[in-house]
Amino acid sequence: MMSYGIKLIMGLIGTALLCIFVGGLAQSISSGFAGFWGGFPFMVIAIIVCGMAVYDYFDECIRKKK
Repeated sequence: MMSYGIKLIMGLIGTALLCIFVGGLAQSISSGFAGFWGGFPFMVIAIIVCGMAVYDYFDECIRKKK
């Protein structure tokens, strides 16, 4: 079992790296050859995935379990 502090820090680092990677990928697709409207569907998917990752971090590390 991990300590609460380590779980909080490592979860934050992992979630931040995932969101930075997916956000950079969405930005590069939208500003590249595909253009804004070509990259728009991927951008929407990337926003949803990052939202789910942040919610999972909150649910697993921050929210108090009963």
